[in-house]
Amino acid sequence: MITEPMELLNPVRIVLVNTSHPGNVGGVARAMKNMGLSDLRLVAPQDYPSAEATARASGADDLLADAQVVDDLDEALAGCRLVLGTSARQRTLRWPELDPRQAAARLLEAVPTGPVAVLFGRERTGLTNEELDRCQALIHIPANPEYSSLNLAAAVQVLSYELRMAALAHAPASAPAPTGGELPASHEELERLYAHLEETLLLLEFLDPDNPRHLMRRLRRLFAKADPTINEVNILRGILTQAAKGPPEHSGKP
Repeated sequence: MITEPMELLNPVRIVLVNTSHPGNVGGVARAMKNMGLSDLRLVAPQDYPSAEATARASGADDLLADAQVVDDLDEALAGCRLVLGTSARQRTLRWPELDPRQAAARLLEAVPTGPVAVLFGRERTGLTNEELDRCQALIHIPANPEYSSLNLAAAVQVLSYELRMAALAHAPASAPAPTGGELPASHEELERLYAHLEETLLLLEFLDPDNPRHLMRRLRRLFAKADPTINEVNILRGILTQAAKGPPEHSGKP
């Protein structure tokens, strides 16, 4: 149970995907510790552990020692109730978008229901569309449009600062659960729903098996806006299971 404002930051995960420069990992750890965050997850870093990461951490090497290094993104997001991804690029298919302040408020509102995560992509190319599919919304830092490229550690610093300010305001502590008391579906439950949905749509010949990604990406965006609860996901999967069986034999329908 969360009793102090800064405890709101404990369930917030910072997830770095395929980081190429170890110094950036150290810089991120320093930015996190400055603002009171402690849960760092590294997905397939290219050069880690590293003495350069420790040097750049400048006293936050305890965060590096505790950082979890995993092979794939789903493992890093296990158990999360809300996942937001960062992106500096506009995408063909638009995700719901938040600025850092809005993102911090939404993350801390979800904290009472379980862990939450912020994804940061590769230094040069960011997150892929497939990785963004795991997110309920994107975070866009409104930097100078003439020079909007932020160093990875600087981007984490911006988000960490907004999270700390939101925690200090302590507003989410008394806010009602965003789902009316029911737990929102976790990352794993949503991924199982999407897999079940794609399988059923292929069976019903509604989905083009040669190009399923575009429609499935739109459906992911639809469900991300709805923010379904565990019970709602179970209802949807029950409908999908029944739809896959076809109409009952006694219905009289062809």
